[in-house]
Amino acid sequence: MSPQTITITDHVIPLAARDHGGDGPAVLLLHGLGGTLEAWDTLAPLLARKHRVVAVDLRGHGLSGDGPWEWDAVLGDLEAVVKHFRLDRPAIVGHSLGGMLALMWARNHPGCPAIVNLDGLRSAENDPGNYPGMTRDALDIALDQLQAAFDAQAAAMSHPVPAEQAHMLPQRTLTTRNGHSYLRPGPEILTAVRYAPEFRDAIPLLRGVTCPALVVLADRDPAGMDGGELMAAFRRGVRRDLHDLPGAVEVVELAASHNMVAEQPGDLTELIIRFLVSSGKPGQTAPSRTRQ
Repeated sequence: MSPQTITITDHVIPLAARDHGGDGPAVLLLHGLGGTLEAWDTLAPLLARKHRVVAVDLRGHGLSGDGPWEWDAVLGDLEAVVKHFRLDRPAIVGHSLGGMLALMWARNHPGCPAIVNLDGLRSAENDPGNYPGMTRDALDIALDQLQAAFDAQAAAMSHPVPAEQAHMLPQRTLTTRNGHSYLRPGPEILTAVRYAPEFRDAIPLLRGVTCPALVVLADRDPAGMDGGELMAAFRRGVRRDLHDLPGAVEVVELAASHNMVAEQPGDLTELIIRFLVSSGKPGQTAPSRTRQ
């Protein structure tokens, strides 16, 4: 079937969702900060060959409504989507921020069959101790540059997008006010997420997950940050801290950057399907390990 895009209106805010069909066990797809449900348009049809697949615009993103960024409220939004589509105990697959929400969902739903976290364990802007192997002088310079870039991005969200740029951007990422186009999410949500402890470090959440969990780490620098020391040190810090994980957690490194959903949809789909199939077998859990 062709994907069906609808808006759920019987909730505290309207929620835009896309039903990709499929007849297998249910999977709910969650995009990252600044993304939309369209991020899954290549991967979702592949996954729908084995699963019932639904993607959603998170609040303040895409065509979903606005509301304060509070974790419980966002999880309530996901509950509304699950209820609307009558998804029976869905597995949650999330990228970046969406992966952090997958961890929170699993903590709140002990009966969740499985979750997949795609490079969603830490924000790149983090505490100095999470970049092992860099000298302090080099680290301070790199972190100052990163903070300045994020500050500039947040400031830009408050201003209209120039008309010559607006037509080049995905329309789902824009909203119109007073005849001008603005990027979504707005600066309020961007700031709320950026400084949330759970966004800065979700590894403690991972340690509390009891259902089978697949974590896929990027092994390459994101675009615009490649070639420097910072992201290599960041990845070392994540690997360092993924020790003594619960037995049902599997960690895999993928030959991709943080933008892995767009770069490697086929390989990711194979990983996700294999993991969901194995996690659904009685008495079988994935051992905690890192592999490439």
